Amino acid sequence: MTIQRTTRRAARILVLDPDGAVFLQLHDDPEVGLHWVLPGGGLNPGEDELAGALRETVEETGWTDVVPGPALWTWEHDYTRKGVPTRQHEVIFLGSAPRRDPIGDLSDSFRHDGILTCRWWTPAELADCPDPLWPPSLVALLDDLHRHGPPAQPLNLGYTPNTPRDGHADQ
Repeated sequence: MTIQRTTRRAARILVLDPDGAVFLQLHDDPEVGLHWVLPGGGLNPGEDELAGALRETVEETGWTDVVPGPALWTWEHDYTRKGVPTRQHEVIFLGSAPRRDPIGDLSDSFRHDGILTCRWWTPAELADCPDPLWPPSLVALLDDLHRHGPPAQPLNLGYTPNTPRDGHADQ
């Protein structure tokens, strides 16, 4: 069965602390279930991808001093956003910031964006994470980034179909 999906443009930032830990947020999607994602989200009409990633990161963390770097990866995935089946096209940028908790009262933003919690993950902890990661290859991508640095051009990770809670992948 094919589900008609709304297209959405989005951008995220891979926020790394000085020791290489990554900041992630936990979401619970009706189709996918619990999964950890990078800060970021949907772009406003006409919004530049990096500007949108930075805006979303401020809204979701309170951090206004994330130092952006190059675009690392692009990918597409499906999920249900506020009851609407969605195919999201994402650009993921590199960013750096000190290791700290989000700043300010972000309860409205968390509620609006469906963020359950957030935390910093070391690469070793992330490799043992029991929940899905978005993008799914995040552990290998981080390892490659730590060993080789950012790619000269963003790597296209392609389309990743979700594995819905009912166990039947969607097209």
